[in-house]
Amino acid sequence: MECVFGLVGNGFAIVAADTSAVHSILVHKNNEDKIMLLDSHKLIAASGEPGDRVQFTEYVQKNVSLYQFRNGIPLTTAAAANFTRGELATALRKNPYSVNILMAGYDKEAGASLYYIDYIATLHKVDKGAFGYGSYFSLSTMDRHFRSDMSVEEAIELVDKCIIEIRSRLVIAPPNFVIKIVDKDGARTHAWRQSVQDVTTASV
Repeated sequence: MECVFGLVGNGFAIVAADTSAVHSILVHKNNEDKIMLLDSHKLIAASGEPGDRVQFTEYVQKNVSLYQFRNGIPLTTAAAANFTRGELATALRKNPYSVNILMAGYDKEAGASLYYIDYIATLHKVDKGAFGYGSYFSLSTMDRHFRSDMSVEEAIELVDKCIIEIRSRLVIAPPNFVIKIVDKDGARTHAWRQSVQDVTTASV
């Protein structure tokens, strides 16, 4: 029931993900951040089995940091995506990870980019992409309204349209979403779209 989607606009990339931590019929929390900061100008949004998702994204993050520490220069977004794809392909023949990834980044030469990497190590550079049941609605909405020259405000409006469609049409829709953006100024959290707050139970 996870929903992860993203798009590339004019000089920036945006990714959004639901924030529900779910197991079977139980919702454990509604503020799980599934979009990790790889470095100052890269984001990795993941969906899949919670253990695989957390372990693999942390593994990629630490290896990207290690490369920069050893060589003094950061990996480009394309290089980080190819490294991620290679690790998934290696694991596929041993102990596969059940994780799907959207990687967004900004490079001085190449500008903003978005990479689609699925659990069987398929890698594509895309203008827009999505994973999970929410992709049935977000992809069709983006197909209708997406333009490559969108401004940040227009892209956020489109992301909100996707969230509204998911909430209104998916039978077990996640209530909360986090939206992050990466551009020449770096990667950062743009907003949380919350319809349900986590409630702490008072101790007896």
